[in-house]
Amino acid sequence: MSGHSSRASTIWKTAYGELQLQLPRETFDTWLRNARLIAHEDGTYIIGVSNIYAREWLEHRLKQIITRTLSRIAQRSVEVRFVLWSEHRQQNDDLHEAGPLLADLKPAGEETPRFERLSPGETGLNPRYTFDAYAVGDCNRLAHAAALAVVETPGMAFNPLYVHAPVGLGKTHLLHAIGNACHERGTRVLFVSSERFTNDLVAAIRARNTDLFREKYRSAGVLLVDDIQFMAGKDSTQEEFYHTFNALYEANAQIVVAASHPPEALKKLDNRLRSRFRGGLMVELQPPDFLTRLEILQIKARQRGFGDRIPYDVLETIAEETQGSVRDLEGALNRVIATFLLTHEPPSLSHVRETLEELRPRQDEPPALALEDIILTVAEFYGVSPDALCGRDRSREVSIARQVAMYLAREEADIPLQQIGEALGGRNHSTVLYSCERIADLMGTDSQVRRQVGAILQMLQPEGAPRRRSSGR
Repeated sequence: MSGHSSRASTIWKTAYGELQLQLPRETFDTWLRNARLIAHEDGTYIIGVSNIYAREWLEHRLKQIITRTLSRIAQRSVEVRFVLWSEHRQQNDDLHEAGPLLADLKPAGEETPRFERLSPGETGLNPRYTFDAYAVGDCNRLAHAAALAVVETPGMAFNPLYVHAPVGLGKTHLLHAIGNACHERGTRVLFVSSERFTNDLVAAIRARNTDLFREKYRSAGVLLVDDIQFMAGKDSTQEEFYHTFNALYEANAQIVVAASHPPEALKKLDNRLRSRFRGGLMVELQPPDFLTRLEILQIKARQRGFGDRIPYDVLETIAEETQGSVRDLEGALNRVIATFLLTHEPPSLSHVRETLEELRPRQDEPPALALEDIILTVAEFYGVSPDALCGRDRSREVSIARQVAMYLAREEADIPLQQIGEALGGRNHSTVLYSCERIADLMGTDSQVRRQVGAILQMLQPEGAPRRRSSGR
């Protein structure tokens, strides 16, 4: 590898790490986790992605922050271009001559699920998410106390522990904190997302090594499963998880799960699992109050090395003006830190208020629905993965969810048919139009479909916001 290419690769890896800290976890995992630097040409970083929707979303929503981060690290102005893996392959038949920068080209969307055995000591935990870094207030005090009790007597105090809350309120952090504390005490811990559990199961069945799968999951002393709502509707996955749950429970192993809603609100969740979850302790995380928001900001500032460089009154102002999720707080803090890095001066209160005003949605009109929000919300509601929704999966449950997503994208967000089709599996505009018309017809004749669409709209629409336009025709 040439020195020039090696430097570009190092700059990209550094920027990739910083972006992981700057961006909300869902945003990074969905759109950047599988992005790769595949070439560097005259100051232009060419980033490979797996589908056209990821390319368009990065181009229009994240290009500025990616370019700014790369330019700062490279200490010069750079350009960023996003390309599809498939297109790049077609344009470069001799990729093997393109050098080591292309060697790690692995479009995740094209990989066959692979069962991953645990390496010695592997847990799946993020060491940054600990109890020391978790701000406690009235919004989460019960959940925090329950988590500590689980660490003290795993499998005995509250089993299972079921944590639920909307996105961005700290569920994942709490699960990792439990896992890290138990791991330090010598307990065998395994943290997985429900998608990882599903992928492992599928791969184990294909490879005919389900015994290894069960050994991996049923030998844990503490099993932590995040985003359990995505398991709903997947019959085989739920069946295996039910038996895994029973095996661990009978062995006095601790089970902790996190979800977006309480069990009774998860459609298509197996009744046996719903019963098991209700048999433990269910705790809900609420949006943080002012003092908790302030503590969160202090913790995040310290983690980024700015604990004593951002004035206390600035943090107070951010805490007062930002009353959403933890992710909203992080976003506001990141903007302030970015200003600090650019100007090399402590941010003034007036500038902070201007920055927060820019982040605040307009009150005189509802925020425009974004296609990515529709896709993620529909996927969550129907218990399917966003990848399946955007892929070629033609199973009944995915097809229905995809048609509803197409309908909402057209009727509620006025997104062009071609753009909708490209995002949802590369369908042509006539397919999208047919799907929209079919859901519109069902809205008039099927009360269940009408209720489902209404529920998704409520999830998409902030409370109190005016309707954008009426559903149906």
